[in-house]
Amino acid sequence: MNLEQARFNMIEQQIRPWDVLDAHVLHLLSVVRREDFVPPAYQALAFVDMEIPLPAGQCMLAPRVEARMLQDLGVQKHETVLEIGAGSGHMAALLAHRAHSVLTLEIDAGLAAMARTNLQRAGVHNAEVRHMDGSKGCIADAPFDVIVLSGSVAEVPTALLAQLRTGGRLGAIVGEAPVMRATIVTRAAEARFSSTQPWDTMAQRLLHFPEPSHFNF
Repeated sequence: MNLEQARFNMIEQQIRPWDVLDAHVLHLLSVVRREDFVPPAYQALAFVDMEIPLPAGQCMLAPRVEARMLQDLGVQKHETVLEIGAGSGHMAALLAHRAHSVLTLEIDAGLAAMARTNLQRAGVHNAEVRHMDGSKGCIADAPFDVIVLSGSVAEVPTALLAQLRTGGRLGAIVGEAPVMRATIVTRAAEARFSSTQPWDTMAQRLLHFPEPSHFNF
């Protein structure tokens, strides 16, 4: 397998056509080695337009979803980022190249260890992995400039919005199958938020976030 050709094809055939046109993001995808964050059994699928299975029943988001979220959040070099759902550490690595620092929370101990190892091996030193339930965020380290949910939720979590700095952005995939939408929420002022839903996608659920009731009366 020609890894560099596969990487080029991923960027040109999957990511750029999905309106990811930020030159810095595209360059980042060419230098952060996605294959180093994929379990060995799935190496051949590292650049395929799909979610990659991870241990504990979790998965890596599809490449175009990670890339579009990274672009739309507009992470800057001075900003602090909170990620919910470290997975294999790939999104944290991308974020770390754009941000001042990244704190990524992972509920599964094995995945937290995997992400930590992958980030260290990739030479990423400004991303910290913590083994903890991220559904309530991390109040002790708040506020954050950017919060990223690397998975889907039924609704935007208010507990996490409260941990945004004024001017900060939260990115999440919100809704229920078969319709989920990327949602970018900006904290315009202490008690004022604005949101956009620029694209549709599907993603695996993050654990321990509230689900709506489906009882019929």
